[in-house]
Amino acid sequence: MKLYNVIYCDPPWRYANGTPGREVERHYPTMSDEELCALVVPAADDCVLWLWATAPRLDTAMRLIEAWGFRYKTCAVWDKQTMGMGYWFRGQHELLLVATCGNVSPPTQAERISSIIRVKRAAHSDKPDQVRAWIASWYPTASKLEMFARPYTGFWPKHDGWDTWGNELANDVEVAP
Repeated sequence: MKLYNVIYCDPPWRYANGTPGREVERHYPTMSDEELCALVVPAADDCVLWLWATAPRLDTAMRLIEAWGFRYKTCAVWDKQTMGMGYWFRGQHELLLVATCGNVSPPTQAERISSIIRVKRAAHSDKPDQVRAWIASWYPTASKLEMFARPYTGFWPKHDGWDTWGNELANDVEVAP
C-alpha cells in the first residue's frame, strides 16, 4: 500500500441535529464517528495531517486525530466571510487542524502564513484552493493524499501532485475500513 507524507482531509461529518431540508446528506453521504475512527489511514512514519473540522465536530476531530495515530499541533481558522447555519452561533468559520506523526517540520519561517484565512465560501464543502496550494509548496517532494475528495460544482477537483480518495471520485489509493 502506498503511504503518504501529507494528508489533506475533509471528513464527511455526520450531524445529529440537521435542519430539515438542509441536511449534509443532501450533498454527499456521511460517516459515523466510529466509521471515521476505524479507517486505516495510509500515513507514512513521518506525516502531517491537515484536517478540516467544523466547530460542532471539534471534539470528534480531536478523537479522529488520535485514532489515526497523530498528535495535534495547532490550527488555523477559515473566515468564510458569510454566515451559515448553526445552533449556538451561525457559523462563519471552519477550523483547519494540523497534526503530525513521526518527524515532520513546519513550513520555514519565511513561508508561514497567518492563522486566519479570509476567503469567501463557495459551494457546499468547497475549501479554498489556496490552502492546498500552500501545503503543496511547503512539501513539494512529499507524497500527498486528499482524503474524502469531492466534486465541487460538477467537476473533479484532481490537483497536480495529489492522489485522491473518496466515495464520489475515482480513487488513486485504497483506504481500509
